[in-house]
Amino acid sequence: MAFNYRFAFLLTFLFATSGFSAAALVEEQPLVLKYHNGVLLKGNITVNLVWYGKFTPIQRSVIVDFIRSLNSKDGASSSAIPSVASWWKTTEKYKGGSSTLVVGKQLLLENYPLGKSLKNPYLRALSTKVNGGLRSITVVLTAKDVTVEGFCMNRCGNHGSSSSKSRRAANGAAYVWVGNSESLCPGYCAWPFHQPIYGPQTPPLVAPNGDVGVDGMIINLATLLANTVTNPFNNGYYQGPPTAPLEAVSACTGIFGSGSYPGYAGQVFVDKTTGSSYNARGLAGRKYLLPAMWDPQTSTCKTLV
Repeated sequence: MAFNYRFAFLLTFLFATSGFSAAALVEEQPLVLKYHNGVLLKGNITVNLVWYGKFTPIQRSVIVDFIRSLNSKDGASSSAIPSVASWWKTTEKYKGGSSTLVVGKQLLLENYPLGKSLKNPYLRALSTKVNGGLRSITVVLTAKDVTVEGFCMNRCGNHGSSSSKSRRAANGAAYVWVGNSESLCPGYCAWPFHQPIYGPQTPPLVAPNGDVGVDGMIINLATLLANTVTNPFNNGYYQGPPTAPLEAVSACTGIFGSGSYPGYAGQVFVDKTTGSSYNARGLAGRKYLLPAMWDPQTSTCKTLV
């Protein structure tokens, strides 16, 4: 399912110009993601990575450290709260218990074997380059000079399944695609680290890892990983039509801290040295800005701060 920022930005603009508050809308229309009785990805899940195009070693380490931080016991310790692990822990509240993500195989395709302009079928084909097997998620990451069909127009990434229909009744292979928007549309896919395309033009936040493109990818990757484990085969948790669902995190787009409103990400931490904004700590001293996630227990978008 596509992660559609354009729809979210249009809503942001309408809120900002109509005089209606987000709080009033929530009171009128409670946020409820219905469970459609399908299989969720629970237990130990292997995450394989396909790097399509050129990524620096630092860029790759920022992303790998994030994934490893999701289930890190160190990250969940009281001395490091709020943490990436405490953010991911909300997925345990969905039916079936915890989803433990473990980094598996990594494939570097730096020579652009399918070119620099990818059609949708190419993403699924790339996800099969790594034999992840059942109970796995293959993440395809495209570099900043790679265009993808629909990228920057109506999505910043998406998730789906490479399994046949007959296998969708069981835990199967899922895939995620996330693109680096630095050169193409940072105001669309890397907000709040860049001026937004739509809505109030508030000053952008400073990216916590010093890379607008990669820090934007972290937001989208976090969104899609949570959406994938809670709705892997389009019959899990979501609201709206199955062709354009609002899922665990995409239902909470634009919210990063308490007090958020259209054009304002909310209250987050600011690093005194670098001035960068973050709300979660990860392994290796990393800092990340993570979006709110829908909490099934409270039926609200839960933030870390």
